[in-house]
Amino acid sequence: MMMLRRLAVHSSTFITASVFHTAEKIHIPIFGKQPLPSQTFLRTFLGLHQFVNKEAIQKERARIKDELSRGYFADIAEIHKNNGKIASANKTIIPSLAAIEFPELQVNFSDGRCMKLPTTPEQPVAETSQMPDPCVSLLCLSFRANSQKMAESWTLPVLDSFGGAGSVQIYEVSFVDSWLFSLGPARRIFLKMVRKSNNPQRQIVYSFGDHYYFRKKLQIVNLLTGYIFLLDRLGRIRWQGFGYATEEELSWLLSCTSNLLDEK
Repeated sequence: MMMLRRLAVHSSTFITASVFHTAEKIHIPIFGKQPLPSQTFLRTFLGLHQFVNKEAIQKERARIKDELSRGYFADIAEIHKNNGKIASANKTIIPSLAAIEFPELQVNFSDGRCMKLPTTPEQPVAETSQMPDPCVSLLCLSFRANSQKMAESWTLPVLDSFGGAGSVQIYEVSFVDSWLFSLGPARRIFLKMVRKSNNPQRQIVYSFGDHYYFRKKLQIVNLLTGYIFLLDRLGRIRWQGFGYATEEELSWLLSCTSNLLDEK
C-alpha cells in the first residue's frame, strides 16, 4: 500500500513538471504564469523580421540572377545588329482601354527642383512654369549617354510641329544610377554641370538611383538604346518608339500626337 502511494505521488509530480515544461516551451500561460508583454513583442518582432528578411533575400537573389542573365556585351551585340531599333514604333495610337499607366518616376531639374512623372491634371508641369497643363506628354528615356542623341531625333521634330500650341510637353529623362551621384552633395554638383534647356516646353531632367523595378514594369532590357513614350492626359502610354527615329516613324508619331490631341 505504501509503495502504491509513493508511486502515485511520483507520477503526479512528473506529470505536473511536464505540463509546466511544455507550457513554457509553447508560451501557453498555466496557473497564472504569463509571459511579459515585452517578451511577447520581442518574439513577434523577431519572427516578422526573419520573415521579411528572408523575402528580401529571395527577391534580391532573383534580381541578381535576372541581371546576370543579360550583360553589357549582349546589349552591344543587339545595338550593332539593329542600330538600336529593337522594335518598330507603333503605327497607330494604342486604344485607351488597352493602354497601361506609365509608372511613377521622380526626376530632378538642373536647378534642383523635383517633380514626379507622369504629370496629371492634378499635378502641374512645374511649379514655376506659366504654361497650361499639357494634353499630351512625350517622354524620352536615356539610360546611357549614347542614347541622348536618339531621344533628340524624336523630340526636335515634335517640338517643331507642336511647339507653338503648348499642348505637348516633352521630357528628356537621363538616368544616373551611380550611388555617388545619388548622394545629396554630389548630386547638386552634378546638376550644376549638366545640359539644360531654355525651352519650357522641352524639359531635360534627371533621375537618380536604382531603376531596376521601374525598368521591369516597362519591360526595358537593353540600356544602350532610347525609349520613347507618348502619354495622354491621364498618364497612359498611347504610343511607343525605340532608338533613332526614321522618317516613316516620325510621321506615325506626329499623326498619333494629332489624334491624341483631338481626343475628348
